[in-house]
Amino acid sequence: MSRFIRSGLRPLSAVLTMGGVVGSAHAEPGAANRVAQDVTSPADGTDDSRGIQAKGVEQIHVIGHPFNTMHASNDMGRMPQDVMHTAQTIDVIPRELIKQQNAKSLEEALKNVPGITSSVGEGAGGMSGDQFLIRGFPAQNDIYEDGLRDFGVYTRDSFFQDSVNVIKGPSSEVFGNGTTGGAINIITKTPTLKDHYGADFSGGSGNFYRGTVDVNKRIGNTSAFRLEGMGNSNDVVGRDYAYSHRWGIAPSIAFGIGTKTTVVLQVMHQTSRNVPDYGVPVVKGHPITEQSSLGVRRGNWYGKTQDHDNSDDTMETLRLKHVFNRHFTFHNDLRFGEYSRDFAASTPQCVNASCSEMQIYNPGYKKVDPAAGVGLNGGPMPYKQSSWSFQDVASLQADFNTGFLRHQVVTGFDMEYVQDSRRQYAYDAVGAHRAIPWQNTYHPQRDDYGYATCRADSGNCWKNTNYSLGRPDSRGYGFDTGLFLYDQIWFTKWLSAKGGLRWDRWQTMYRTWGADGQESAAARGPLGKAPSAALDYHDTKGVINPTASLLITPNSWQTFYFTYASSTTPMGMYVTNGALPIRPVNGQVATQPERSQLYEVGSKMSLLHDRLGATISLFRLDKSNALTTDPVAGQVLATGVKERNQGLELSLGGMILPGWNVTATYALYDPRVMSGPNHGRNIQYVPHNQATLWSAYEAFPGKLWNFTIGGGLTWRQGVYLDLANTAKVPANVEFDSYISHRINRHWVVSLNAYNLSNRLNYNSLFTNRVTPAPGRAFLGRLSMDY
Repeated sequence: MSRFIRSGLRPLSAVLTMGGVVGSAHAEPGAANRVAQDVTSPADGTDDSRGIQAKGVEQIHVIGHPFNTMHASNDMGRMPQDVMHTAQTIDVIPRELIKQQNAKSLEEALKNVPGITSSVGEGAGGMSGDQFLIRGFPAQNDIYEDGLRDFGVYTRDSFFQDSVNVIKGPSSEVFGNGTTGGAINIITKTPTLKDHYGADFSGGSGNFYRGTVDVNKRIGNTSAFRLEGMGNSNDVVGRDYAYSHRWGIAPSIAFGIGTKTTVVLQVMHQTSRNVPDYGVPVVKGHPITEQSSLGVRRGNWYGKTQDHDNSDDTMETLRLKHVFNRHFTFHNDLRFGEYSRDFAASTPQCVNASCSEMQIYNPGYKKVDPAAGVGLNGGPMPYKQSSWSFQDVASLQADFNTGFLRHQVVTGFDMEYVQDSRRQYAYDAVGAHRAIPWQNTYHPQRDDYGYATCRADSGNCWKNTNYSLGRPDSRGYGFDTGLFLYDQIWFTKWLSAKGGLRWDRWQTMYRTWGADGQESAAARGPLGKAPSAALDYHDTKGVINPTASLLITPNSWQTFYFTYASSTTPMGMYVTNGALPIRPVNGQVATQPERSQLYEVGSKMSLLHDRLGATISLFRLDKSNALTTDPVAGQVLATGVKERNQGLELSLGGMILPGWNVTATYALYDPRVMSGPNHGRNIQYVPHNQATLWSAYEAFPGKLWNFTIGGGLTWRQGVYLDLANTAKVPANVEFDSYISHRINRHWVVSLNAYNLSNRLNYNSLFTNRVTPAPGRAFLGRLSMDY
């Protein structure tokens, strides 16, 4: 036992609490007596107190191996059961895996989850930042922190993240609108009663420099303060000019830790100053960097000097938990968010004869001539954005019996409001009325053919600009009120059923105004108003989403389940993330929501005395009225098309032998369009096969010459970029490695290597362009922990 503890790969160890599961630890029901004599806390002091359920009776709870996530908490009152006893596929990225991989962002952490791909995003709204798809369906509006929605559009750093849960499939009873493919829930770091002082510094390829601090200080018998900080600066290995500079701070304070009433106040702020990378164009169905006859460098960046993505994002969160008695527990989570963004990017695409004919049919043509280059389509247009949001979720958990039946009822309300204001700009006309000058395909020069931004209603800018609604200024809001109720009933100790529903009513409004310039009649809106008049678009709808599950738990180490779940994604609700939430189509406002249904059967197991966890699931996910994005105009359209994805998912995580941890996943998908002109074709961006593997072994723990060595593989089969299946991006294959040495109990030095084969992979995908992933990179890190 002592060898396990020295190695840092903790075996079963008990934590003495006042009931409940401790944070993101891994509790094993019924196993307390087996190891009750080994009472310890996590080595890094992150024995998170949020999950403590003070029932008034002291209980021993067991923490399994950290890579076995079957007993990880979902960390919110609306999902009281752990991962193993929740009837849905949940992939957990534990903090130990984030540390070993030195994942610096949410996107890097999600590489461990099958079925997640990144989308560039489009439109005058400049949808970049974290734009994920889960099981092939957009999830950019389904990112949560501690169960509350994060409305911001930015690249989320990992400095304040403890772990990440990906809850696959519709989850409207928990999260409300959205969650077609699933929800990404970030579990944040919060204060504990154990003093802790940590810092680390990383440096390496691509002018990478990063420093973080983590200070936790106990300030009373039941209160503590914690401060997380981060500074990060890096270029992108293998890509010209793109870079990211960001810093962040996340203070938090907690009162009543370990008591019946716990209050946690958190603030998270992140400032980013980036140059966005909108990738390379797709020509004749393939990225131009894949066509060896053209000889286009992987590093070619087709932007301009004025391209930038500057964002400031702040969230204030107040979480309250009160345990009345062993029957009733109340949660209330409140968040305010403020987001600002100043954005301009050049989107490359081949136009007319510039790439498609001259370069493909005459590959030897390499004349340095802007007319024989990559066209920059002028979108997304520059804009400045200011947004704010409010969300409050209150829930009551009731545990009681009716006769021989045991119940766990969760009920409550969810209210969220988000408002967004924008001022859109345009580019001065250059040459033959091009919004942005073309780039040379082989030798792009970001300083060539300079241009300037200007207000969209100032002369030449306006007449050479095509706006989604013909207006440079806009304001919109989304307001959602939801009520939820579900009950899990145990008929016997091993058989239970869960059923419930959620009712939502949302209101959305989008207004554009300004610019009395030249405008086509089609852009004047369904009412044919004059360009100088404001155009308003409204939508109000109510919807009910039911859910039902059956769980069989024959013993303490396995669960079998079947679940049905549904969700609804409204048009116009997500005003911060997109060019135009509500738009006219053929003179009418298209506002019908997406609807989705999930059918899933699976099994979850915790093996080898909780050292190893395994899951298997079969699912079918149907979606109607699927949304799509116009690759040129960037407008989000409701197509009315039905889509379906079905498949198999497997996962394995834990400790195989003493000191040897492993995490492995595999997904097999059959994604199809079920109606419309592309009936029978593959859904874009969804691979048929995808797999991940990470493993590390600690040798000679406790010795002066100790070391940990590991590595992994990430593989995603090639995917189609359009619903017609005429464009395709090749497979992603990435090999990473890791080695570390513990100098003493406080200091660790490590080295991570990424994309060892220097393969040309593509991380961000869109219909007519893709973004090359970073090349081979090495990062060294020095960590301090007191």
